[in-house]
Amino acid sequence: MNHPVKRIIGSALAIAAIVAGSAGVAAADNDNGNFPCNPSGKDVAYCNAKVGDIVDVAIGDVAPTQPSVGYDEIDYKLGRYTLGKDAINKKFDDWCADSGLVAVASAQPNATLQDASTFTCQLAPGAETDASRNDMKTVVVGPHGKLYMADGHHALTSFWETADGGPGMHIRLKVVGNLSNLNPSGFWDTMVQKNWAWLYDNNDQPIKPHQLPSTFSLKDMKNDQFRGMLYFAKDVGYATDHAPGFDEFYWGRWLRAHQNDPNLTLAGHMGDLASYLTLTKNVSQAMVALGQNTQVSGGFTAGQLGALPAFSDKEFAKLSKPYSDAKPGKLAYMLAYKAAH
Repeated sequence: MNHPVKRIIGSALAIAAIVAGSAGVAAADNDNGNFPCNPSGKDVAYCNAKVGDIVDVAIGDVAPTQPSVGYDEIDYKLGRYTLGKDAINKKFDDWCADSGLVAVASAQPNATLQDASTFTCQLAPGAETDASRNDMKTVVVGPHGKLYMADGHHALTSFWETADGGPGMHIRLKVVGNLSNLNPSGFWDTMVQKNWAWLYDNNDQPIKPHQLPSTFSLKDMKNDQFRGMLYFAKDVGYATDHAPGFDEFYWGRWLRAHQNDPNLTLAGHMGDLASYLTLTKNVSQAMVALGQNTQVSGGFTAGQLGALPAFSDKEFAKLSKPYSDAKPGKLAYMLAYKAAH
């Protein structure tokens, strides 16, 4: 599975225009939204990308559109990749799923994410199905053809931080929008309107586009502990299949507002498996108890943000398994990785 290299390094002119636009539309920008790609820019190849196209890119060539991630989710993934008990390392399975190729089928003993020819997925590139494409991480084409992440920050951060990952690692991403004709101001307005950008910091305070991190590295991405905790409530108290995007952040805003509730406070409940499980159960049950039509945050109801009609005992049982189990739960992997680092 050798993939063509499509590097997308914006020219100095493109970067300058985008940065200037984040603080206010540059004088040279056309207010009517007519902002054609710079023919000399290295990203011009993506100017004509259509919705649904799949692009093969290096992680370092995609721009983040949110300033923070949940470190606990990243620690779970890194724990799974380094301490995993899977027959084939889960990182290859995640790469295949995120790339629209379902799951890993086989991997050579020396398989590495840096060389996709060392492992195979259940589908070959070009054989994607509608279902497999729905699981792909997504990007939007912005001014000058620059690619911006729409969904998949945690996946790309995990790959960035993995020993055989990093900024040069390639992944296949699906285009969900082409806004390359918009000036920077119009671009960011549209990104926010479509829930393709989250312009709030890890304390839920508003930021400007120029304050976004430049890479997916944990040195740049801040930790939102509410977002991290809510990852483990997924499929237990809520699902993300039909959510509007950034649903965990909207739930995080709701959870922040309930930190005076001893059953929902994060303080003192995230250091060991038993207490973290109790917190996850309490939060999930509170989500379910809201009812589908209760307003949560961002103008969305609990039902719109994926609240389940009932607490999932089955998923909670899977989550509860300790690291000593043949198939540890996600929390156990996360805590084991933290203990080792």
